[in-house]
Amino acid sequence: MGRGATRRTRLRSRARSGSRSRPRARPRSDAAEGLSTSRRLWRGLVVLAVVLAIGTFGYVLLGLSPLDAAYQTVTTVGTVGFREMGAVTTAWKVFTIVVVLAGASIVLYNLGVMIELLVEGRLTDQLWRRRMQRDIDSFRDHVIICGYGRVGQAIARSLDTAGRDVVVIDSDPARTRLISQPFVEGDAGDEEILTQAGVEHASTLIAATETDAANVYITLTARAMCPDLFIVARARIDAAEAKLRQAGADRVVNPQLIGGGRMAALALQPHVAEFLDIVMHDGNLEFRLEEVAVDEGSPLAGATLRDAHLRDRTGAMVLALRQADGTFVTNPTPDEAMAPGQVLIAIGTGDQLAALAAAARPPASIR
Repeated sequence: MGRGATRRTRLRSRARSGSRSRPRARPRSDAAEGLSTSRRLWRGLVVLAVVLAIGTFGYVLLGLSPLDAAYQTVTTVGTVGFREMGAVTTAWKVFTIVVVLAGASIVLYNLGVMIELLVEGRLTDQLWRRRMQRDIDSFRDHVIICGYGRVGQAIARSLDTAGRDVVVIDSDPARTRLISQPFVEGDAGDEEILTQAGVEHASTLIAATETDAANVYITLTARAMCPDLFIVARARIDAAEAKLRQAGADRVVNPQLIGGGRMAALALQPHVAEFLDIVMHDGNLEFRLEEVAVDEGSPLAGATLRDAHLRDRTGAMVLALRQADGTFVTNPTPDEAMAPGQVLIAIGTGDQLAALAAAARPPASIR
């Protein structure tokens, strides 16, 4: 049986009981504030243009040529203090005072908005990233998804629906803007990036990048850092599967192969294929398939299915047993004995499966 499978099974029941609220990956209010600041800047620039136009027109009326009037207006608004271009009359003085007060005020306003847009935006982003990193550091038994392409996005949605804490790693800034879960931007094959994602406290890592070479390197790095981590790796070609297993992957998945097999199943037995798909992935269905581990010290260890009376006690039906060596015993007989390290594949309602999981726990772990 693969590394970490027993621990993963125990965690699943806890995840279904309700996980803590996960932070939003993007602060929507901050984005709205940034948009509001940008609008204020554009409005300020428009007002400044109006002031310059009025000043130029006014100096033309006071006897300057259009070029001299524009020059006089700009130097006045900019408070540069060059010489006057025309005769300084009383009307000239009054108009210049108005232009200075209006122009300097709007220039200072625009300068303040630009500083706010640059400094406050960066500060807000830094504070948000620190909060997100604190949330990631508090996660335990979460799932790390390396790669947020189409496959990674589908995985993230499914895990979110199941109530699992998820941390995504991706190096593409365009993709990280789409992530709704906590994330770390960088190379998933880098030990520092994996540490930021909390790999030491994760239960599972999924290498789902678009290249087999990257998935192999991620698997090697994660396995070296955490020998007990359960790793699922994506393979694009058949030849990569052996390499990924050698690198330390517990499971290797070829999405193209699985997709082709499911399409063939729908062509041959559409009702069976759709039923299995709904049972596995539709949380609204009353019945579903789950796995329950038989741990050391479990009351089920050494008992047969007949003696355990699981169907009578829990209502769940055991469809198969997975042995410690990874082989399956399908449609087991009532005389089939259960042993520590085995995994029961059962079908039932949520309450029935929860009762089965409770019956399989060692007495000391029952609260």
